[in-house]
Amino acid sequence: MRQPARRPCRSNVRGGHVLGMMIGALAFLVGGGAVGAVLSSYRLTGQWNPFSTGGTSTSPGGASTSERLYTCGMHPNVIQKGPGDCPICHMKLTPLRAGDDVERQAEGGPRERKILYWRAPMDASYISDAPGKSPMGMDLVPVYADAAETSSGRTITIDPVTQQNMGIRTTTVHRGPLAKTIRTVGRVDYDEKTVTFIDTKFEGWIEKLYADETGMLVKKGMPLFDVYSPKLWEAQEEFLAALRGVERLSESPLAEAREEAQRLVEAAEVQLRYFDITHEQIVELRRSRTSRKTLTINSPAAGIVTEKMALRGMYVRPGMRLYTIADLSKVWVYVDVYEYQLPWVRMGQEATMTLPYVPGKEFPGQVVYIYPYLEKQTRVIKVRLEFDNPALELKPGMYANVTLRANLNRDALLIPREAYIDSGTRQVAFVLRGDRKFQPRDIQVGIEAENGMVEVLYGLDEGERVVTSGQFMLDAESKLKEAIAKMLEAQELSPSPGTPDEGHGALEPQTSGNNH
Repeated sequence: MRQPARRPCRSNVRGGHVLGMMIGALAFLVGGGAVGAVLSSYRLTGQWNPFSTGGTSTSPGGASTSERLYTCGMHPNVIQKGPGDCPICHMKLTPLRAGDDVERQAEGGPRERKILYWRAPMDASYISDAPGKSPMGMDLVPVYADAAETSSGRTITIDPVTQQNMGIRTTTVHRGPLAKTIRTVGRVDYDEKTVTFIDTKFEGWIEKLYADETGMLVKKGMPLFDVYSPKLWEAQEEFLAALRGVERLSESPLAEAREEAQRLVEAAEVQLRYFDITHEQIVELRRSRTSRKTLTINSPAAGIVTEKMALRGMYVRPGMRLYTIADLSKVWVYVDVYEYQLPWVRMGQEATMTLPYVPGKEFPGQVVYIYPYLEKQTRVIKVRLEFDNPALELKPGMYANVTLRANLNRDALLIPREAYIDSGTRQVAFVLRGDRKFQPRDIQVGIEAENGMVEVLYGLDEGERVVTSGQFMLDAESKLKEAIAKMLEAQELSPSPGTPDEGHGALEPQTSGNNH
């Protein structure tokens, strides 16, 4: 007796659904939204082919209802051929917009390949509107519209109302100079070329001080201190003795003797000069013919006394530093710039500086030196600026705000920084083609200029309009259409559904029990 067929085992059916859920989740994580929709349909309906064909009614547009693509308004990743319900929220599916690229591809029919431009095979930056030869003598190769779309995504069509709801804004690609403003903090310091050290070249005792306080303004030739030194006394006596020898030999008939006496005078005078005795003091010594106990040491430079170690009655030795004098009519300002800012800094570049305690006033200066090494700890490059300081408003040790303005004087293509998506390995901009179409395009950008403008090396032309807001939604739409198109191509190339051996039919539930 034939026993009735048993119902499928609940565990086996449940296992099939669990497998479908796992495949759908994996597809959403790896394969993207479109492929995930296909496998999610299998997870919820138990069928591999989501493009199920129902009836053969005709839509108002003339296409067969079973051949049109339908999607869910709440889940745009759900797409199938023919009407039906969303497997996720069970809402009625709505047809895709008429005239859509994917819709036209679904309707079938070969499309003529449109040539966008011709480019050199070895130099992608060399393009032409007509076929010909490249500068290297090679034949130009055509670049087709569908190939250009595949590299960055597919051209999408969006009606004006949707554009307004998405907040899409565009701007024009234009040419302009590459300008950049670098703002940093500077530290005012002495001009090393105008710093003078006053060291003694003899031993002695300071008898009197003229420059007796730090910060005092001294002029060149101004007396600093009087010193008594046995060496200076001996040098004066040798000079006076040489002068007396010249006078005694002035009547000598021996020319060699007179010349030798004159050489002794010159040697004694040079010795006094080496002890920092001025020419005026030597002239006075020659006139008076009397040695002085103390001699005055004058300042060899003008400036501010920044260090004073000299004290009245102090014993000094050769090499002892008594004063440091710095000329503050010019000052140096040190600023730090980062590595990426270095292309904008050059020798002779103009700079302006402002001080917090002098509001509204700018001090003009220029870059005089760029240090040839990088600070290891801070990863910055030190740059030295020079500023005039006639009123002594710039004081060493102060901090100031410094602005460096650079202009590379190049007529470059410029777009705003927000006009492209940077994934780290490629940059994509969306170009407005007509009123409704947006084409994704790979571009290459250069350095970032002022006001958020970025140089475009290639990929865009002057006068084109690029999207500055809403690119991520456009990119998602473009990728979704590209995925749908690939699914449709795979669907056309795959065998017809309903052959279980090919894996495209519905999974049949397993049964348990014995058949007699």
